[in-house]
Amino acid sequence: MPKIGVVVLTMGDRPAELGALLASVAAQEGDPATVVVLGQGVKLPPLPDDVDGVELTENLGIPGGRNVGVDRLREKGGVDVVVVLDDDGLLPRTDTFRLIREAFADNPRLGIAGFRIADETGASQRRHVPRLRGKNPLMSGPVTTFLGGGHAIRMTVIDQVGDFPTPFFYAHEETDFAWRALDADWEIDYRADMVLQHPRTEASRHKVYYRNTARNRVWLAKRHLPAILIPVYLATWAGYTLAQRPPLSGLTAWWAGFIEGVRVPCPPRRPMRWRTVWQMTRLGRPPVI
Repeated sequence: MPKIGVVVLTMGDRPAELGALLASVAAQEGDPATVVVLGQGVKLPPLPDDVDGVELTENLGIPGGRNVGVDRLREKGGVDVVVVLDDDGLLPRTDTFRLIREAFADNPRLGIAGFRIADETGASQRRHVPRLRGKNPLMSGPVTTFLGGGHAIRMTVIDQVGDFPTPFFYAHEETDFAWRALDADWEIDYRADMVLQHPRTEASRHKVYYRNTARNRVWLAKRHLPAILIPVYLATWAGYTLAQRPPLSGLTAWWAGFIEGVRVPCPPRRPMRWRTVWQMTRLGRPPVI
């Protein structure tokens, strides 16, 4: 069965939640996972003896920190599947890693498995269901992206398509990775039975939410979409943002990020194949929405 490695990023401000998460990881059935916790420019709290702690000299952002964690797992060797978990999350079930091992063993084309994010009551927010019109969070199936808070990626996929995009820092790094994986003919599944319990939050709580969301949407399009689809994709997201009626400060930050994304390059540009566009359309989310 595939060997699991776990990457957890922390800012050092949630030691109790981190401890609970690591305890839930240790409680998983089967062979113990290799666990790496990375402090993003902070000193780490005391960790269990079997957990590898890495204190980074600066905050590298979510994609940059994950990349360091994956490199650390590579150094240790023997990891087939990388599981990424939020430091304030919790695995409420003890069979999650068994489900992951079985999923990747049974389907050699499965590249990514996305978890269901649920709060303490078991409810999932609409934004945590990675498909359009996804009103039923309990329905598993193939999707075109995955959630950053809890997911599993086959190490072979990372080796083939490359790391998470470090310049993104925060927002849409999962979609960038997912599009590259789909274009390399890997499959992505949303698994409702793989649950990460996470406090109910709003994405806009992050100070850089509006600016990075807009900038990274532009970069995402410039990096991966066929040229004819870029303006359609960006116009759709601009219209969606306006329809949400963000606060004036948020809208100002959004437009500043949009302009930054247009003016600042984020190479490399590797447009996906039209075959991938069609595949995403068949899965219910063409890359213009």
